[in-house]
Amino acid sequence: MARPVRPGRWALAPRRGAGIRSGAAARRGTGTGRGATARWRAATGRCGAARRGAPGGWAAGPPPRPPRRWRRGAAAGVAALVLVVGGGAGGAYAVRALTGPEPTPSSIAASTASSRTSAADLVSNVQRTVVDIQVAGTDGSGSEGSGVLIRSDGMILTNAHVLGDRPGSVTVTLADGSRHRATVIGTDPTHDLAVVQVSVDSPLPVATFASSSSVRVGDTVYALGSPLGLTGTVTEGIVSALHRTISAGESDGSRATRYTNMIQTDAALNSGNSGGPLVNTAGQVVGINTANEGSSGSIGLGFAIPSGTAHSVADQLIAGR
Repeated sequence: MARPVRPGRWALAPRRGAGIRSGAAARRGTGTGRGATARWRAATGRCGAARRGAPGGWAAGPPPRPPRRWRRGAAAGVAALVLVVGGGAGGAYAVRALTGPEPTPSSIAASTASSRTSAADLVSNVQRTVVDIQVAGTDGSGSEGSGVLIRSDGMILTNAHVLGDRPGSVTVTLADGSRHRATVIGTDPTHDLAVVQVSVDSPLPVATFASSSSVRVGDTVYALGSPLGLTGTVTEGIVSALHRTISAGESDGSRATRYTNMIQTDAALNSGNSGGPLVNTAGQVVGINTANEGSSGSIGLGFAIPSGTAHSVADQLIAGR
């Protein structure tokens, strides 16, 4: 059974399932300024895992096991910079809105329809590179998360916590529905990233990564993955903040690890989203979905590892470094 979440506590999105930490809570700390942090409790490994059921398939996953504890902190300088950038962008928009011609209903409708078509095409293209990952641990546990194809020879980037500490078999389901046994190429628990590879006969479509420096607060983004085992799910949001710092550890406070420079987004992230891409309106990956705040699901506060970090770590893992 999952541990009850006490009122006023925060939690991160879990990997789905029993035997895997998921649902979580953490009480928020006090204090402001550089180095001040608010406490978080992480879900299972942030966004996704499901326990394996009876032979022949995967169960929907009973209640999650106790979560990991997370803490969030932001330096005063970073927070101030975000506010300044947001205020500047908002002011510029207000001026344009006041000085520009008033849009007619027909132009609004045409713009909305065009935007929806563009978003649909974008998502359709990106979804070809998103995969579902199921892991059976050597200790009898199991997990389910997401991943994104980064090389046409079957290299896939995901979160290290999706694989867990003792991965046994790893099965990847591609966008076309085909299932493949995957090999673990390497993991980097410090950055919570891992690379696995599937063997294929023909080149696979791959995702394009954006430069981290191109990401701005307020940018529209889409989160893709398999939340709650629902493959092909897409949620929309914005980049809420940049350069966030969070700390992850076990529920008893042990094994705490600090993660820096995270992207904060209000795009819905739930169990199973871990390892999936966060993409911009150009269809480029800007982050790898990793954490969510809220024990019962996303409440508009999620975190992703920046594309620059993710791509660099992936290259090192593939090179064997």
